[in-house]
Amino acid sequence: MAPASLEERVAYLEGKVEEHSRGYAQIRDDIQQVLQLDRRLSARIDALDQNFSRWLAWLKGILVTALLAQLGLLRAALFRR
Repeated sequence: MAPASLEERVAYLEGKVEEHSRGYAQIRDDIQQVLQLDRRLSARIDALDQNFSRWLAWLKGILVTALLAQLGLLRAALFRR
């Protein structure tokens, strides 16, 4: 097999460079999509965190109220005259 001519070798290299360029463009697009997904997930996680914090505050309030009611009943039972 005869060695490839200079034109053939240059054409081959140009094809390879074009393939790499397309690959890099695809990688950039994929990274952009991942960044958009990250922003959406972060927003949803923040919303869930706020909802959970609100729920936890309500739960603490209910538990404190129940504890105070039980202590009041216990006090009334112990100090009944």
